[in-house]
Amino acid sequence: MGLETVVDDITDEARAEAEEKLEQAQAEAEDVVEEAEREAEEIEQEAKKEAEAEAEEIREQAVSSARLEARKLESKAEKRLLQELREDVELRLQELEDGRSELTSELLDAAVEELDSDGGEVYAAAGDHELVEDLLEDVDGYSYGGETDILGGVVVEGEDGDVRVDNSFDNVLERVWTEDLKQISETLLGEG
Repeated sequence: MGLETVVDDITDEARAEAEEKLEQAQAEAEDVVEEAEREAEEIEQEAKKEAEAEAEEIREQAVSSARLEARKLESKAEKRLLQELREDVELRLQELEDGRSELTSELLDAAVEELDSDGGEVYAAAGDHELVEDLLEDVDGYSYGGETDILGGVVVEGEDGDVRVDNSFDNVLERVWTEDLKQISETLLGEG
């Protein structure tokens, strides 16, 4: 089970919540537009006494401004939803139990292969001490180096300490998030 699969599963679960929150934000935005249109109508009636052309211009400006405000509200809500999703994904990765050992093993093997060194130190999340030590029994030349501030996975450092490979859940999530942010936004927020 790859980390990207876990992220996809979490994204699917979050879609329903995101859609509900987005609908609420859109409803608020529509209320702002409706209120602005009502105000624009009042302004138009008063301005007709002075000049019909001036009233139309004022109405258009008010509606345009309200639409801009509505877009700002939607954008703010979308950013908030994406931030909440990111925090939820991070929390779920930190608390991941099912498949954690396999993912950590895969990340360790990939880091050792990428490092291509005779040995080194392996750092892990606070709760993964025993897991990583067990995995290291099958990896020659590498030993547990201690805890580091990550959600999970491993950070492997070569024996000379000059080269590090960061195969933490944090780093993999950041890479996936950055590469797929547009797709995540489209999936959650119905953009496209």
